[in-house]
Amino acid sequence: MTILISKPDKNKTRQKRHLRVRNKISGTAECPRLNVFRSNTNIYAQIIDDVAGVTLVSASSLDSEVAAGNKTDQAKAVGELVAKRASEKKIVNVVFDRGGYLYHGRVQALAEAARENGLNF
Repeated sequence: MTILISKPDKNKTRQKRHLRVRNKISGTAECPRLNVFRSNTNIYAQIIDDVAGVTLVSASSLDSEVAAGNKTDQAKAVGELVAKRASEKKIVNVVFDRGGYLYHGRVQALAEAARENGLNF
């Protein structure tokens, strides 16, 4: 008799964590939500007004303004780019939504770059 050991699906557990966080935070027009999505190859950031259900600003490592480099450098560039685009739309205060990921590595690099470039959270 063979006993199979099943590993938990990391993305499913991340989505559960994200839902727990999303039950507590929400973006408004005055203080929208800065959401981060991290795939294996790219990183994406959006500033969202949850009341209206609209994405106000977005940036990703696929944008032409983001230079090639390692993933952490790309995340820093995405953080700078999303902060720059937010300041053009006069968005200063946001709520940070790490998307169920640990605040470490690429997510931390994006957040710190966004803070350094004018976003408050």
